[in-house]
Amino acid sequence: MRTYSVGYFVGSLSSTSINRQLSKALIRLAPEGLEFTELPIGNLPLYSPDFDSDYPPEARALKDAIAASDAVLFVSPEYNRSIPGALKNAIDWASRPWGQNSFHHVPAAVIGASPGQIGTAVGQQSLRAVLSFCNARQMTAPEAYIMFRPGLVTEDGEVTDETTAEFLTAFMGEFRDHVERVLTVLPRS
Repeated sequence: MRTYSVGYFVGSLSSTSINRQLSKALIRLAPEGLEFTELPIGNLPLYSPDFDSDYPPEARALKDAIAASDAVLFVSPEYNRSIPGALKNAIDWASRPWGQNSFHHVPAAVIGASPGQIGTAVGQQSLRAVLSFCNARQMTAPEAYIMFRPGLVTEDGEVTDETTAEFLTAFMGEFRDHVERVLTVLPRS
């Protein structure tokens, strides 16, 4: 079985991010054959086309990290029914300059947690629209909007609810299958 490297984004910069806790759970529940590296977004300056001819080191490091990944996983909250600003900024850096889009043909999946009942549904739709423009190969099902409550995931990523653990395990299995299918057809060079 081939092992795939997965770069993952945590869309929240909060030190108490429930999506960071969710990312730990996803890594813990992932099937064999996936290795994870967080793609940090908090140190990026605001994107401007003025940098296109000379990217700052933080932005080059992000593009290099995505290039070293076989796939990307977005674990993100919803901010004001859309994408958190820091995550959108990172996507803007990674998808530019024109013709050097780091997400082109990259297998991708989106998941998120929120204390609200609709989870991150509206934010994920915004994120999916951006990823479509970036030509990422998105896993479209199962969709995953996690209603997060205190104690659902421990600090080390253990999911305490059996139904949620089973769902997240299945999600990660589908993600691995998606990565393999996409890379079989469109190998990354």
